[in-house]
Amino acid sequence: MLQHARMFPPQQWSELPSGESIRFTVEQTLAPLWPRIFGYYLLNLGFLSADLNKTGLSIQNQYSLYDAPTADIMAELTDLPIQNTAVDAVVMSFLLEFHEDPYRLLRELDRVLIAGGYLIIVGFNPISPLFIGKLLSQYQNTLPWCGRFFTPYRVKDWLGLLGYQVVSDERVLHHHLLSRIMPKKQFWQQRLKAWLPSSGSVYVIVARKLEVPLTPLQSKKPLKQPKWRPAAAGRTGRASSRIKK
Repeated sequence: MLQHARMFPPQQWSELPSGESIRFTVEQTLAPLWPRIFGYYLLNLGFLSADLNKTGLSIQNQYSLYDAPTADIMAELTDLPIQNTAVDAVVMSFLLEFHEDPYRLLRELDRVLIAGGYLIIVGFNPISPLFIGKLLSQYQNTLPWCGRFFTPYRVKDWLGLLGYQVVSDERVLHHHLLSRIMPKKQFWQQRLKAWLPSSGSVYVIVARKLEVPLTPLQSKKPLKQPKWRPAAAGRTGRASSRIKK
């Protein structure tokens, strides 16, 4: 119970170990994506999402939702005051780990997203050096180890159930993040990235909501009646002669 005593997300990048390094790396990873997203409304869930640099994004109407007076919207994450299919893109950074019902949160985001809309999820990967902090008691009640880590594979399974296509899944920062300041890339980090690229401590998943058309049921075709041919006279005669014998 100690490791889950604090279950609320970070409100500033500085609350995370090596927070500025995490922010910079996430911004670099998402930089090629922003020019490809179009629409009218983008929703930033959490302060960390709102604080990301989104150079090249053509969506002018960006709204932020987090627990602070500076947010554009203050509401429960699972009860958004937004109409159905009204948002073109949602950015969510390090929130699934600290929500009591992450799948319900994803369902709520699915409700407000338009068909073809983008869902960008940034989270911590437990299958990485980051998991070391879960094993050390002095870190279990601190960010980010006080949260519940979900593997990227599980997150993608949830998205698949909701009808999303994963556009990209990248793992970055092959480091345990136990130090407050990220050191320069060391040899073991470079080797780990080369040998096990999926073991990055932070995952960045970009998914797109599929537009599934209604497929009409095909009408049942009437069964074709077999065309029985009458037996030939000669064949009947041969059969009769055999019976007589």
